[in-house]
Amino acid sequence: MSAGTLYLVPAPLDFGCDAQAPLQDALPLGTLQKAAGITHWICENAKSARAYLKRIDAVVPLAAPLQAQQIVELPREVHKKGDHAGQFDARPLLAAALEGHDVGLLSEAGMPAVADPGSSVARAAHALGIVVVPLAGPVSLLLALAASGLNGQNFAFVGYLPQDAEGRVQRIRELETLALRTGQTQLFIETPYRNAALQQALLQTLQHATRLAVARGLTLAGASVRSDTVKGWLAVNPVVDERLPAVFAIGR
Repeated sequence: MSAGTLYLVPAPLDFGCDAQAPLQDALPLGTLQKAAGITHWICENAKSARAYLKRIDAVVPLAAPLQAQQIVELPREVHKKGDHAGQFDARPLLAAALEGHDVGLLSEAGMPAVADPGSSVARAAHALGIVVVPLAGPVSLLLALAASGLNGQNFAFVGYLPQDAEGRVQRIRELETLALRTGQTQLFIETPYRNAALQQALLQTLQHATRLAVARGLTLAGASVRSDTVKGWLAVNPVVDERLPAVFAIGR
């Protein structure tokens, strides 16, 4: 029996937001059709995975009823702390693929394994000889970078900054030094309710000539992207909507 395929299925970027965008506006029809045909899933959270499948079913009927979908969760420590360093062995999660079933990998928003858990599953699939196919859909980091006006030829995503004020300021200064010295755009994210604190720290710490871009609620009705020097930001000091996910970028 030949193995199935591991499909990396992107999810819309409205997870946890008050309003949801129409699914067909955020994802190509081909992606929704492929996802509707999958009946075995690996995800961060089964509840949110079922909610997403229900939204897909309203556009393209699922190949099996929602109750019959086979859904397994990544372990809690992987869900909470990530699996990007390579310590977690995800091969047991791919038993269905070895039995010939196509398997979908889901995160709660955007592309799995990019700023979200899932890289261990893709790595395990390669180790087992399972074909890995990423499907087209929204990736907030690349959307933010494209709209920022910052260097899109040389960039790095550095995850989350420290939560404690002293550590956060130190990390901001490190990233700014790197960005100004090399021209490499530095991208990072934060939990929405901490966005205001992070933006304030950036404006208080960065040099006035450094460029800061903030992309909020991408693909949603209230989406906004602002890119300016820190001096320009300070002149306006816009209000932060702490309900919307955001991507931050600094550069020159």
